[in-house]
This record gives sequence, structure tokens and C-alpha cells, in this order.
Amino acid sequence: MYLMTPTEQLEQIENEGLDAIDSAASLDSLTEVEVAFLGRKGRLTGLLRLISQLSADEKPAFGQAVNAAKDKLTARLTARRAGLSAGERALRLAADALDVTLPGSRLPLGRQHVLTREMDAVKSVLIGLGYKFVETPDVEHYHYNFETLNYPPDHPAFDEQMSFYVEDNYLLRTQTTAFQAHVMEQTKPPIRVATIGKCYRFDAVDATHSHTFHQVDILAVDEGLSLADLKGTFAHLARALFGPSVEIRFRPDFFPFVEPGVEMAIKWGDRWLELGGAGMVHPNILESMGIDSERYTGFAWGLGIERVAMIVHAIDDLRLFTENDLRFLRQF
Repeated sequence: MYLMTPTEQLEQIENEGLDAIDSAASLDSLTEVEVAFLGRKGRLTGLLRLISQLSADEKPAFGQAVNAAKDKLTARLTARRAGLSAGERALRLAADALDVTLPGSRLPLGRQHVLTREMDAVKSVLIGLGYKFVETPDVEHYHYNFETLNYPPDHPAFDEQMSFYVEDNYLLRTQTTAFQAHVMEQTKPPIRVATIGKCYRFDAVDATHSHTFHQVDILAVDEGLSLADLKGTFAHLARALFGPSVEIRFRPDFFPFVEPGVEMAIKWGDRWLELGGAGMVHPNILESMGIDSERYTGFAWGLGIERVAMIVHAIDDLRLFTENDLRFLRQF
């Protein structure tokens, strides 16, 4: 049996390697060829073990021949890899190409949140009655949140409205009614303003309570205003929100910032549902703002926006407004 010399083996491996490189159809198969011939355990690398069988004169020439064959295979690999990469990239680009003549996909449109819709409805009615909407800070000074609203320091309301204090004299407002003093400090009668915003109270979250909720407050100050004007304004808003046949009710109630104070409610089905508190602006508040309470009177209210939305849309859980459940939001 004829045994090839190391030089003949080198020539055979080199030729087979070149043929394998040229025949590789993909980058993955080319990598396999590279490992088979030039890897640490590859066929060409294995020839170096034959050097020990050669004479001292033959070893240098054989080593140089192996390195030359390695360089030749490496150069052919590099060229073949570049060609395959360009081809595969062209195929990927062709596969990913967009046909710009095809109709586009419709993007889903967002919708107004149900609370935003109710706020807009309230604003539309009150603006139609001549009210100007203003904004005041969510973080309020103790003075505006309590003192200007006729709360004495030992008033029991402080126990009922546990608050989120930011600093000693600053807290997250417990009612948007705090906007009244901001307005009356800068504007003198006649006044007709409103505000919508968030309120914050230290309260456990359940189906009917939350630490954060929204209110709409109005303030009207002018000569000759009475409880009848307040009732007429509320009746107009209630009919716009709940329908022209809705019944309204006022019952006496107490709030430090109004005198007399009333609870405002509507009849929904066979039940009376409270919407908020209201009343004639307390004379102490008018006087503290430099407004003559003998000449001017005013009325104010604070209504819960969530309560309005829950009644209109038969929603029985307050938490649904803030959970961002698309199954709920898509209904509106």
C-alpha cells in the first residue's frame, strides 16, 4: 500500500480545502469548512505533527509550505465570506422590502377618558353661563386650604379631613374650594369663576373612596345674589348632565365656608344621590378678602366629577377610573 509523503498530504489537503471553500453555499457552512481545515484540530494544523518525522534539512521547507497553504486557504476564506455576506444581505433586504403601493395599516386612535369627557361637559355648561375657568396649585398653603375658608384651628373638620402634608405649612389641597381666596385677592366683584382639579385626602381606597379625586368648584359674588340663584345655576347644570326631566333637591347642611349651607342632590331612579356641598359664601370670608358683605353676597359649590360619571354611566366602582383597564376604557 502506497503511503503519501507529508508534502503530498499537504498538497491534497490544500486542494480539498480550496474546493470546500468554493463549494460552501452559506456563511454557516463556510465556518464549518474553516474549522475542519484551519481550526485547532483541523486537517492542515494536524500536518504540523508530521514535522517530527522529517529530517533536519526537510523541516524548515515543510513548515514554510504549511504556512503558505494556511495563508492561501485564509485568503480564499476571506474572499468567499465577503461574497456570501453580500449575497445573504441582498436576500434579507429583498425579503424585508416594503411594497409602498399596498394600503397602510390603520393606527388605533385614542379616546378621551370618561372623566375628561365629564369635565368637558361641565365646563361647556358653566362657560355658557359666563363662568371663567382658572387654575390654582395642587400643593396649597395651609392658609388658603383652611384659614381663608373660615376653618378655626380647633374645628372638627381637621379630624375628618386627614391631609397629605408636604411641609409644615404646605399640603396637597383637600378641596378645590381653596381657589376662592386666590381669586378674591386679585379680583373684586362682580366675580364669576370656576375651577376643576384634583383633591387629595388621606382615605382608604375602595369602591366609593379614593385618596385622589376631582372636583368642580364655582364662585359667584355680586350684588343681590341669593340661594335662588345658586339653585337655578345647579338646576341648569343638572339638566344638561342628566337630562331635562331630572329632579333636584337642596337640604340644609354645614360647611365652614358657607352660610347657609346645603347638600345638593338629584333623583336618579328611585333614589336621591348627593353630588356635593354648596351654599352662600360666608360673610367672614368676604370681609377677610376686603369685600363688603353688606353690599355683596355670593354663592359657591364643590361637586365631585367622579360621582357625576358614576351616575351617568352606571359605574359602581370608583377604582375603575384609575386602573387603566382597556376593557373598561373602550366602553366610552
